Amino acid sequence: MKVIEHIDKATNPLFSFEIVPPPRGRSIQDIVDVVKILAPYNPPWIDVTSHPSGAFYNEREDGTVERRIYKKRPGTIGICGVIQNRFKIDTVTHLLCSGFSKEETEDALIELNYLGIHNILALKGDGPNYNKKISKTRTINQYASDLVEQVNQLKNGEFLDEIADCVKLDFCVGVAGYPEKHFEAPNLQTDIVNLKRKIDAGADYVTTQMFYDNKNYFNFVKECQAADINVPIIPGIKIIRSVKQLQSIPRHFYVNFPDDFVNEVLENPKHVVELGIAHAIKQTDELLASGLPGVHFYVMNDAKSVAKVIERFV
Repeated sequence: MKVIEHIDKATNPLFSFEIVPPPRGRSIQDIVDVVKILAPYNPPWIDVTSHPSGAFYNEREDGTVERRIYKKRPGTIGICGVIQNRFKIDTVTHLLCSGFSKEETEDALIELNYLGIHNILALKGDGPNYNKKISKTRTINQYASDLVEQVNQLKNGEFLDEIADCVKLDFCVGVAGYPEKHFEAPNLQTDIVNLKRKIDAGADYVTTQMFYDNKNYFNFVKECQAADINVPIIPGIKIIRSVKQLQSIPRHFYVNFPDDFVNEVLENPKHVVELGIAHAIKQTDELLASGLPGVHFYVMNDAKSVAKVIERFV
């Protein structure tokens, strides 16, 4: 079932999740173990992230610097196939512009269709330290709106090359929204203009970046509605589990914490896990009370904390 269909048919709060493929060299059993914790809560869908190639620099003994290219998290499509076919939970595959040609994207969409996966999240992708070279014979999607447009062309059976007797590929397309704006946008209004381009290109819904003050989400929705963005906007929550995350999350995701929450954690660092869960429960309660159909949780590797939050609402 498509994400938009789950939302339309919902009679109880929906709790969806986002998980990250295990590092190279690890087993898919890591993911299976996480999904086993989440499955009893009947998630309508689970997102699986995708990561472009990256680079790291290693200084040799002679003082020279060696650059090594790596693909950090492989297996997105395979993991989606396992979750959807083993656990019977719909999956949302993250597709990126960064590091992938249109031809590779089309191949991925054809493969997803084979697996019976019909939900994707279209993202530009952030990979500032390495840009994969794309052959001059191939084309790229520069922005997420371009990727959305390509997916919707496939809905009409418009492939990059003419294919005889081709089957139209009908995907539900989600895109990202940023209640505190994307870090590359000069202000929120500009970011919402960019979001509107993605909606006009054919996106069906928005999932937001994590936020810790619900006022930011409600203001974001208000501004989106004023810009004639009328698709569902699903709020995203990430539960804090360590004091260090008060620094790492703003650094990596460009979001802010409420002052009272920061003060509470710093005054009670030994209880950060309990405080993180309590804050997520408070956020979730307020979001659902406003009439939203559900909440999206960024699980990372903390499925047990997410489960403790959801248990308060089921």
